[in-house]
Amino acid sequence: MNQEFTPARVRFAPSPTGHMHLGSARTALYDYLLAHKTGGQFILRIEDTDVKRYMPGAEEELINGLKWLGIDYDEGPGKGGPYGPYRQSERKEIYLEYGKKLVESGNAYYCFCTPERLSRVREEQQKRKEPPHYDGTCRNLSREEIEARIKNGEKYVVRFKAPREGTTTVTDLLRGEITVENRTLDDSILIKSDGWALYHLAAMVDDYLMKITHVIRGSEWLPSLPLHSLICRAFGWREPVWIHLSVFLKPSGKGKMSKRESADLIKDGHSIFIKDFADLGYVPEAVVNWVALMGWSYDDHTEFFTLDDLVQKFDLNHLNPSPAAINFTKLDHFNGLHIRNLSDEDLAGRIRPFFEAKGYQPDHQILLKIAPILKERLATLDDSVELAGFFFEKDVKYSTEELIPKGLTKEQTAVILKESLKILSSVPVLTKEKDEPLMREFVEKSGFSAGQVFGILRIAVTGQRVSPPLFESMEIIGKDKVLERIDAAIKILD
Repeated sequence: MNQEFTPARVRFAPSPTGHMHLGSARTALYDYLLAHKTGGQFILRIEDTDVKRYMPGAEEELINGLKWLGIDYDEGPGKGGPYGPYRQSERKEIYLEYGKKLVESGNAYYCFCTPERLSRVREEQQKRKEPPHYDGTCRNLSREEIEARIKNGEKYVVRFKAPREGTTTVTDLLRGEITVENRTLDDSILIKSDGWALYHLAAMVDDYLMKITHVIRGSEWLPSLPLHSLICRAFGWREPVWIHLSVFLKPSGKGKMSKRESADLIKDGHSIFIKDFADLGYVPEAVVNWVALMGWSYDDHTEFFTLDDLVQKFDLNHLNPSPAAINFTKLDHFNGLHIRNLSDEDLAGRIRPFFEAKGYQPDHQILLKIAPILKERLATLDDSVELAGFFFEKDVKYSTEELIPKGLTKEQTAVILKESLKILSSVPVLTKEKDEPLMREFVEKSGFSAGQVFGILRIAVTGQRVSPPLFESMEIIGKDKVLERIDAAIKILD
């Protein structure tokens, strides 16, 4: 663990321009883990100055997503804190003040170039096969000319005055020293002509004022790292610890995962958006476990972690910059592990909405009884309806063909059902302890195999070839309904 800043103050700073995805969830999770590991604070800051891309409801979805994952923030919208406001749209004047300071110190300048002129410059650069960059026309205007043009009502932006000679070296915790030639840097816009600051200035100012110690973010920000470092240095600020996380690859391992692939994923019962995971039957504990291990590891063999485990074991030095393929098979594996880790009461409560969504009105006591026999069989919570819907049906449906196993006749199947009805009628109450030995005794005497007898009985009682354990299921369904269903099967055959 990097001890340079402890306790750590970290921020999750999403833009409300789309759905919260796995990359955002991982960043927020690592922020949370570092803050809690070091006794620090985790801040939620909404970077909402991009009005054109703003998506109504996105901020609420982000907060709900964090809540669902169990990642609680210490300061931010709805909670306040000593360094608010926590929405950038409410901090415009702050950025203007700091932009002005950069101009006054000679680290930024007013640029009056029109969009038309900039477009012509870019076209000429493309013809010369140069990377597009600002040509520096307004970089060295005199104070008198600047004042005259502002007085004349000309629109302007504020640009950072990047160094033209030498190199800039910045340290990333995962990648070490990163050095760039200053001649490759552009004079990036910090404040637009409408007075709104761009991310480069706003985020650095906010990180300084909010006393952020570690900036954990996606690797897509690596190209901006020299600029962000230079802005901090221009103000004379101590830089945070920079941490750029690994890239997420598509499940195939080929190419970077993007939001555009989400439509194809959902067809297969998968998603990269946090809002979808609950509906797909995933438990937040499993999603947290899965996401944590995409870019971090504790050792070579430990894979099951609760959120508390992760807080205890998290270490920045165990982060891995190598790209991580999104493996949904692994998510299903973790989901099964965490479902089995739930109490019966908890599992019963979590599967209820899936039954209700299919039109069932499940009795809580029955849900409590089926929870332990479903646990070992569930990959996702929504599997519970397919496996156990028959508990809440008045009648079960199947074809005559399904009832008759391969290798047996209709008459033989009827014999098995009639004998089963007779045996199960003879006991006062159905219990696994009494019913199974009686039925196995019948199997031995009858000459039929256990697979044939129990397979027929399973279809008659549950309507399914695959179900939770047969005798436990019959005990929960109850004697009257079980006998009724066996009788109905006999009538189908007759």
